[in-house]
Amino acid sequence: MTTLTEAPPPLTPTAPEPAPPRRRGRLTPYWLLLPGLLWLVVFFALPMIYQASTSVQTGSLEQGYKVTWHFATYWDALTAYWPQFLRSVAYAAAATVLCLLLGYPLAYLIAFRAGRWRNLIMVLVIAPFFTSFLIRTLAWKTILADGGPLVGALNTLHVLDVTNWLGWTAGDRVLATPLAVVCGLTYNFLPFMILPLYTSLERIDGRLHEAAGDLYARPLTTFRKVTFPLSMPGVVSGTLLTFIPATGDYVNADLLGSTDTRMAGNVIQTQFLRVLDYPTAAALSFILMAAILVMVTLYIRKSGTEDLV
Repeated sequence: MTTLTEAPPPLTPTAPEPAPPRRRGRLTPYWLLLPGLLWLVVFFALPMIYQASTSVQTGSLEQGYKVTWHFATYWDALTAYWPQFLRSVAYAAAATVLCLLLGYPLAYLIAFRAGRWRNLIMVLVIAPFFTSFLIRTLAWKTILADGGPLVGALNTLHVLDVTNWLGWTAGDRVLATPLAVVCGLTYNFLPFMILPLYTSLERIDGRLHEAAGDLYARPLTTFRKVTFPLSMPGVVSGTLLTFIPATGDYVNADLLGSTDTRMAGNVIQTQFLRVLDYPTAAALSFILMAAILVMVTLYIRKSGTEDLV
């Protein structure tokens, strides 16, 4: 018997393997990141390290300071100025809530109802940034001046009776009271609330609202079940961008408040520039930073979203 064997198929030429990328190309992303990393190291990390070493020093401006690892400065600073820390958190929280209550309807209007007026309203929102922070705050001294039209209207409506009972104002005055400081904080940081809210609301697919309407959901139910949950990243971002700088602010309390409305930022400024007690000022700065970091971490975990815009 003979066995017939088939000839093997002809070999097809294979494409040459691509040459491995040159090592120079692999390092390109790192070279692009280098300027930003150097910026963070020079203007953030090094000052933080310097302030950390300053907080554990002892001495005086005349004799000089040296590191003695005197951690008791932190406890002394906290026990001496804890009312200012609590006041900073309370004012910043009140301003953040007011910014959210004022900013969410405006952001909703811009995102869904503004139409051809959207760009104009956005320009009006960011218009305060065209002037300096100091000028915007000084303008509120005129708005809240004693005997001014705003204070007169509040007296006529008996609003000041309520704020006096709450301890926000004193008599017929609004300036040099907690209400004036909170008003200044709210005005100065309101754009930081509106812009993230608008960005988050604009991303919502309009067909979801139509689907909710097809399921006979009322407008309030649609907002509660669809719009607000989907806008939570903007809510979280806006509240953080408002609360964090408001907690460390000192300009509003200095220009619109009094000695009874001093915040932690005012104490730090005084210790650095007037008292010249650099270790205490540095310790106060780190205490404030640590407190904000803890509150922000707990807030992000409690909000249930880390998808920040």
